[in-house]
Amino acid sequence: MQHTSRKRGGGSIHRSRKRERTISSCTSPRLSFLSPHPTFNWYELDVWTEVARYLDGKDLIRLALVNRWFHRLIGEESIWKHVCLRDLQVPTPQHVSFPWKQIYASALGIVMIVVYKLSWSVFVNSNAVNVAVVDWMRIGSFFLDSPFVLLTETLALPKKLPQPGDDPERSIQITGTCLLTNARTGIWIADLQLVRCPVCNLNTCEGTMQVLDARHAELFLEEGYRRGSWEYEDLAFHRIEKPSTAAVGGIFDLTYLSSLSTAGVLDWKSWIGQPNDWQPKARLAIHAVAVNTNLQPNDGLHVRFQAMRNGSGDGEVVSIRISQQLI
Repeated sequence: MQHTSRKRGGGSIHRSRKRERTISSCTSPRLSFLSPHPTFNWYELDVWTEVARYLDGKDLIRLALVNRWFHRLIGEESIWKHVCLRDLQVPTPQHVSFPWKQIYASALGIVMIVVYKLSWSVFVNSNAVNVAVVDWMRIGSFFLDSPFVLLTETLALPKKLPQPGDDPERSIQITGTCLLTNARTGIWIADLQLVRCPVCNLNTCEGTMQVLDARHAELFLEEGYRRGSWEYEDLAFHRIEKPSTAAVGGIFDLTYLSSLSTAGVLDWKSWIGQPNDWQPKARLAIHAVAVNTNLQPNDGLHVRFQAMRNGSGDGEVVSIRISQQLI
């Protein structure tokens, strides 16, 4: 009880009343998971740039189609450069002439490449005939640090290698090797092509010609190549008129011929397979590539070395072919 007093006419009146109180409801402690959280930023540039580095080309294209923000992100050169060098497993070249996205597409087949559907011109009894490429396989990529490239039809290299200025035809006849001195440096792509027999031309023929085909990674993007103005030139021919146990082709960066990685390619006994293994084999190093196919009894081989230059005369070599055809 509370007592109060008021004076009225000199007197005082005492009155009591209860303390006024407000009615309140029960409250529960606030739960943390019900508390408002800051909004998550789905468009975090650094996060998605890092994620993109783990995707392959096809997944990057799919991500770019999500919306405009991702389209701009995936267009960054740094992403495609990282992915291209990662998938090709090569060092960074000093210079490239095209965007990395285009190089990736050209090198790894995101765009359709029709070069393998073209017919080949080979020689049968000195007459040119056209044959079709029946199969091919991607060997991989290698790197040319220098413009000096050794081409060879044997992996048992001679003690005396060809020198700059040596005639390729004579060098091939004597040593089974020749030297190019003006190859374009950078990333190269190597393939192995199998061609149907140009003698019988039967559908049942498994093919008696193999081609080691190597090209600079930017070749298909070059305007001269796309116009068809760059053509292959013959460097040398070699007719081996005796039974051959294997068809061999090799391309080596001369500067790294004695390196440890190239030694694995030259150690041909470790990877060519058994003599009765007729499947083509290939060996790749960072600065070299080679192929070998063990052969059944035969009368010999016709070996052909070709190069394509980015223009006439002394232009840079941008593609190389070494082909072996059974006689």
